[in-house]
Amino acid sequence: MNPHLNVIDGLPGVHRIENCSKDKMTSLAMEMTHAVYGHDEVYGQYCPIQDYINCPAEKAFEYLADIHTLGEWTYSTRDFEPAGEDGLYVGMDRLGSATKIYVRVLANRQAMTVDYHCAWDQGKHLWMIYLMRVVPAELVLGKPGCVVTWTNCRHPNYDCNPYPETAPVGRKVWVGDMWPFFYAGHKIELDNLKHILEYRHANNCFSNGLPTTMGGSR
Repeated sequence: MNPHLNVIDGLPGVHRIENCSKDKMTSLAMEMTHAVYGHDEVYGQYCPIQDYINCPAEKAFEYLADIHTLGEWTYSTRDFEPAGEDGLYVGMDRLGSATKIYVRVLANRQAMTVDYHCAWDQGKHLWMIYLMRVVPAELVLGKPGCVVTWTNCRHPNYDCNPYPETAPVGRKVWVGDMWPFFYAGHKIELDNLKHILEYRHANNCFSNGLPTTMGGSR
């Protein structure tokens, strides 16, 4: 027997069958399960969303890994161009009027993860991290297509702009002001992604030499 387990079982907040009876576990689970949850209780520090998309996982991954598709499925990020550094792009986020948004896409084909490292106004510290994963739906739902998960974590910079000197003159809004609406806004964008990918899949828009995005080739 692992001697460290005795220490682990004695740690406050650790519940294992060795130190917590099934009746106590059931009681704890019932205490943690509520009919109604406050918005901040659910989305205060993390904003997770997910949805099923009737599109092959590989195609969804390739679409998300192409930075230029952000101009299709996101609500307000547009016009991305290389920013002079390896893999760094700059575009406009129209939510912030004349706000520049810097993005680097980190994609892993084997794991089918696509992470967008972003920041408003400056490209030296990309602290806004959008974590996305594409999962074959056959594995988790027993049907063709994919499931896309998307998570954001509430970095402290959402509460206070750490680089006010880089902000455009006269801009009154900060991206963190919109955190209470991240779930709603990102759900709308995930719906956009779903509709676009399902349209492309149904109309065979991923092959026959057609461009990767509706707006043009990469």
